[in-house]
Amino acid sequence: MTTPQPPGAHLPDHPDFLWRNPEPKRGYDVVIVGGGGHGLATAHYLARNHGITNVAVLERGWLAGGNMARNTTLIRSNYLWDASAAIYEHALKLWEGLEDDLGYPILFSQRGVLNLAHTEQDVRDSVRRVEANKLNGIDAEWLSPDEVAKVCPIVNVSGDIRYPVLGATYQPRAGIAKHDYVAWGFARRADEAGIDLIQDCEVTGFTVDGDRVTGVRTSRGDIACGTVALCAAGHTSVLLDQLGVRAPLQSHPLQALVSELLEPVHPTIVMSNAVHVYVSQAHKGELVMGAGVDSYNGYGQRGAFHIIERQMAAAVELFPVFARAHLLRSWAGIVDVTPDASPIVGRTPYDNVYLNCGWGTGGFKATPGLGWCLADTIANGEPHPYVEPFGLDRFVTGALVDEHGAAAVAH
Repeated sequence: MTTPQPPGAHLPDHPDFLWRNPEPKRGYDVVIVGGGGHGLATAHYLARNHGITNVAVLERGWLAGGNMARNTTLIRSNYLWDASAAIYEHALKLWEGLEDDLGYPILFSQRGVLNLAHTEQDVRDSVRRVEANKLNGIDAEWLSPDEVAKVCPIVNVSGDIRYPVLGATYQPRAGIAKHDYVAWGFARRADEAGIDLIQDCEVTGFTVDGDRVTGVRTSRGDIACGTVALCAAGHTSVLLDQLGVRAPLQSHPLQALVSELLEPVHPTIVMSNAVHVYVSQAHKGELVMGAGVDSYNGYGQRGAFHIIERQMAAAVELFPVFARAHLLRSWAGIVDVTPDASPIVGRTPYDNVYLNCGWGTGGFKATPGLGWCLADTIANGEPHPYVEPFGLDRFVTGALVDEHGAAAVAH
């Protein structure tokens, strides 16, 4: 397999690389700010579904070097509310055919996800979510502790531990994918369509004429634009500040870690809100573990010992077999969180600026679904039905989509 361009490289076209590294043109029909999964997917579907190819994706670092490279790659659609279930299920259906669409391996593995219940209230909430999922046509089951042990034999289902497992929700179609391959697949297809993927291009401001943005100021010169889409995840609020737009966003570090390589031992994904950890095993063999967002606001992309200590304590309680596993590395991404734990997608006070942010811990799993819907929104000038409930105006009307229960432990 060929390799992508190294960060910061300004090289001419070369068959050993997956995409061009062009100089920015003076103007584009659509400028997408943010070269992560959402920005690349939006570019791909603008070309694929709508024939719009005069598009630039601007990335201040290297493509997919932000949250796309700093997540735990979990994919599921078992969210509580109808609006959330619709967009995530749309995404999951696209994941199921994405290798064929991109013509690129993404190592999508549908191994299922268990959400453990440890208290009677957990059980009530979980059963409610299972029934809501079924009403929305999403595969969901409620499992007893014995059934949990059959799906994942290494989970400790003993009744005499601090947080005994009283059961779990189970979505068999959930899974994981290789995040780098996903980004490279989208980037390659966008580049083949003639879309410019411009790295080392930081957005420093905007030129505005009334209620329209006419250009994007960047570290590589000013770029005129017909439409702008903001897909910068944790730094979206910084861009909105440059436009004088306030949105209910807070950025937090989200830490994760991986173990040394192990033989295949963990057959599914296990999540637990009570002990606050989730664990899967990557294709190479390392255990991938995460927890909730750090309580403080910040843009740090590093781990912290006290967080790691809590994650390890929780993981060992759920999985005694991991007691002697060694930590390999840790990191953090920057997640943007809204008051109702749901994204903001759609129009801004500017006629030609579209917003995509606030995905919190759910951004990776939404990648193809969001790209599809945001491209449709840009092409038609109206919100796609799957993203219409997530408009910025819901924080004025009060029509919130409160997903704290389904998204509490991240991913």
